[in-house]
Amino acid sequence: QVQLVESGGGLVQAGGSLTLSCTASGIIFSINTMGWYLQAPGKQRELVATITSGGGTNYVDSVKGRFTISRDNAKNTVYLRLSSLKPEDTAVYYCNADIKTTWFSAFRDYWGQGTQVTVSS
Repeated sequence: QVQLVESGGGLVQAGGSLTLSCTASGIIFSINTMGWYLQAPGKQRELVATITSGGGTNYVDSVKGRFTISRDNAKNTVYLRLSSLKPEDTAVYYCNADIKTTWFSAFRDYWGQGTQVTVSS
């Protein structure tokens, strides 16, 4: 009923930039926090950044000053601008959103399918 679809990944040289997008669609009453996570090969999925419905942001220390999260509530879309990319940023990036499908339902976590970001040295 709810889908999160990411786009914007790809191959980029170190020092370059990319912008990831993630749009939620389906039966949506309200979206609370949206965020981005990454999973490097052989490692667990970890938080990159989150943004609340009011625009409050939170970043993991390793990306502060390099990555910027933003959202367009009218479009149910969250973005992640990745700048000054390093080879160690190489990972699959996943979108996450806390979504309520009706006024009486609880918020529930939804995940996108992931988009690969590869940074070459």
